[in-house]
Amino acid sequence: MDKLKRVLSGRDAEEPSGLAEVIDATSLSWGTRVKGFVACFAVGCVCSLLGSCLLWIPKKGLILFAVFYTLGNIASIGSTLFLMGPMKQLKKMFEPTRLIATIVMLLCLILTLCSAFWWHKAGLALLFCILQFFAMAWYSISFIPYARDAVKKCVSVCLS
Repeated sequence: MDKLKRVLSGRDAEEPSGLAEVIDATSLSWGTRVKGFVACFAVGCVCSLLGSCLLWIPKKGLILFAVFYTLGNIASIGSTLFLMGPMKQLKKMFEPTRLIATIVMLLCLILTLCSAFWWHKAGLALLFCILQFFAMAWYSISFIPYARDAVKKCVSVCLS
């Protein structure tokens, strides 16, 4: 009887599949996506700021800075998952135009945590944090049309 009602009312005659029901149940509204983005980005900013404050603690401060700064960057990247969705974000991250920036950024994130937790090298953690900053900046400007070309030209003018 329900099928007949759907056909007569102009709706699709087929039953929705289990996958379609799961997708409908897990899709977020635009307002929820923006709230998730803002919350995750705020957590990332707080972690980075907390890491900067912890930098001045004797002995372990540099390690704490590296860890919190890295966690802040991870949360900030994760915040964009709410806006685009995980699969679209991953596809954009690994497009040929930003593939190298993505690999360098992820590698710096991992190496920062490795140098902090396993190798216990504070200087190396700081170096990877600096590289992480530049990799994140280069990755971020890849989303702005012609921004990379402008930065390259500006750097070449400054160096010559």
